[in-house]
Amino acid sequence: MESKTVIFSALFLIWLTLVNGSPASLEVGKLTKATNVSWTSYNFKTILTWGPKPVNYTYTVEFSRVGRDKQRNPHCIRSSETECDLTNELELKGVYSADVLSESLQGSSDYVEPPYTRSKKFCPYNDTVIGRPEFKLKVNENKKIVLIIQDPITALHKDGRSLNIRDIFKKNLKYHIAYNKAGSTGKKIQTVDESKAEFNGLDEDQSYCFSVAAYIPSRKGDKRVGEWSLPKCSPQEHKSLIEEYGLAVIGGAALIILAFVIAVIVLIVVCCKRARRQTSMAKETIV
Repeated sequence: MESKTVIFSALFLIWLTLVNGSPASLEVGKLTKATNVSWTSYNFKTILTWGPKPVNYTYTVEFSRVGRDKQRNPHCIRSSETECDLTNELELKGVYSADVLSESLQGSSDYVEPPYTRSKKFCPYNDTVIGRPEFKLKVNENKKIVLIIQDPITALHKDGRSLNIRDIFKKNLKYHIAYNKAGSTGKKIQTVDESKAEFNGLDEDQSYCFSVAAYIPSRKGDKRVGEWSLPKCSPQEHKSLIEEYGLAVIGGAALIILAFVIAVIVLIVVCCKRARRQTSMAKETIV
């Protein structure tokens, strides 16, 4: 009786395997939805990222501008990667969303529609992070400090050349310039429209430190200001004694020193005469 039960159980397990497939084929049928789907964009280099790393399945990315049909990037179809570079696929002022689809390796699964995760909306013009600009400090012939700012280069190209942020934002691009006296913590911020700024009214004998960041007033919130540059400080001007103190002060100091020297000489002469007189009186007393 027990042997019949064992045989029946074995036959039942074989039947389940034939009907439902092997454990391995069951595992293939399980598709994990993408998580943490997000846009990463720096100077218009735009990449969609997500997780986890797929096992026995692949990912396909579909993206679309609001109100338009979905598109696919050939490099992001049935891929085992967890990122997709969409830099050259997006229009500057378009608002986009993207779906990351999980698909079976065999091209078919138990799902009528592959499971997917949708990203938040993204607009390159409004959302890309603007990197820190480089700048040079100069002192002109009038002893005024001049900043010459280099507009950051982007990942976009036109007519065979790389575009900078001035090419893209045009008159909408401004710069915040933060400055303070070297060694001081109190900062002032000046906003300029161009990539060159001249500072008037600064103390000529002081060293000043400057930092620069792109400023896009049409944006919202903290996205208006890009990354701040590393600070640079102007050299401290070394004045001559006459420039520093003036002729009157230097002349007065010279007279005081001269009077002191004369007083010392007179004192020495008086002391010498007194010493000689005492010596002469001592000799007369002995005689």
